[in-house]
Amino acid sequence: MTQGRPGENEAEASVTLTLARSVTERIGASLAAVDAELDRRYPGDPGTRQPVHTVYVPGDVFAADTARSWGDQALGLLDAHAPDADALAAVLGLDDVLAADVHARVRAKLRREPVEDLRIDFEDGYGNRPDAEEDAHAARAARLVAAAVADGAPSRVPPFLGIRLKCMESAVRDRGIRTLDIFLTALMEAGELPRGLALTLPKVTYAEQVTAMVRLCEEFEAARGLTPGRIGFEIQIETSQSILGADGRATVARMIEAAEGRATGLHYGTFDYSACCGVSAAHQSLDHPVADHAKAVMQVAAAGTGVRLSDGSTNVLPVGPAARVHAAWKLHHDLVRRSLARAYYQGWDMHPGHLPTRYAAVYAFYREGYEAAAARLAAYAADAGGDVMDEPATAKALAGYLLRGLDCGALDDTEVGVATGLSRTELEGFAAPRRSALTVSAS
Repeated sequence: MTQGRPGENEAEASVTLTLARSVTERIGASLAAVDAELDRRYPGDPGTRQPVHTVYVPGDVFAADTARSWGDQALGLLDAHAPDADALAAVLGLDDVLAADVHARVRAKLRREPVEDLRIDFEDGYGNRPDAEEDAHAARAARLVAAAVADGAPSRVPPFLGIRLKCMESAVRDRGIRTLDIFLTALMEAGELPRGLALTLPKVTYAEQVTAMVRLCEEFEAARGLTPGRIGFEIQIETSQSILGADGRATVARMIEAAEGRATGLHYGTFDYSACCGVSAAHQSLDHPVADHAKAVMQVAAAGTGVRLSDGSTNVLPVGPAARVHAAWKLHHDLVRRSLARAYYQGWDMHPGHLPTRYAAVYAFYREGYEAAAARLAAYAADAGGDVMDEPATAKALAGYLLRGLDCGALDDTEVGVATGLSRTELEGFAAPRRSALTVSAS
């Protein structure tokens, strides 16, 4: 019998062991590098808010009131084509009771915070312009962003906003770097970088292009006296080579590593990726098999890294006669629901008319499931059991579900607090447990 270890209680000290403590210590020492690697590569979700969508607006079109304008246009379409809950239920196939709650919340959202994430586009949506013209638009965008942030009105300033620069391919590389420099420099000269700054690096094919973006961020931070790591960016996955490299390896995993902790998201580019794979225009969609394969690889590569996923967009716009608007809304709603069920909690919206169905789909997703999720989490927290045996990993998913619903406005703090018996801080604790807690099996 070995002697009891320090801190063990009397019952623990009485058990019989064969292995000496030195064996455990040697095993621990042999795995120390692996422990450090796990902590570095897989820190888990950052626990911060993730927007439910990204809205793209060309750099020359972006204005100080873009977000408010999109909200007003979305409300106008809602009033014209689904003015009440019954009409919305008929278009989207929602339960009548659920539709009443969703319709009211969507209207409130479009007034309060119509856009959660706005990307000023200097890539495909903007095109190639004379250098002087793009210079002027980049500087103007920064001035408008700085002024909007100073104003602070939620209906005018999305919580997240930034630019999509041109890619790192040789033909447009210098132009993309220059636009990024102009934009960031103008923001700094106006005060500081916004808290919700978001940068998108498109058409990434090789991990070395991600490394180049990291070096640019480092150089800017050093030149401006910023905290190292202050600037992060999203990687846009829209080439086949970003999923599977010439060596047969999953390139996207290498890209996350190459970002050196700066990657905040992986954004799927529906139409570039589909075209790259040879899919004809009529069949390019979020639910095409090539899209599902790409996003499944992205999902596995990003799992546990803290890098979040965003689905792409639909190019079917809700414009024209009522029947056409309703058909486009139903398509968009169903695609968003499909993405949510597959754990892609963000997507792109390309037109103000997509906002009503984006929020309707998101709100219905959280509201129809929150009572069951809250009850399961409450039972787990109280160790009360029930008809489902949940483990720490499931509690993490349940808490994450409720927090995402709270962040976007689908759920209210009071109702979730009553249903779970937990505060927001306690929910966040379940959503981001230590890795050691997740590896303990119920058995």
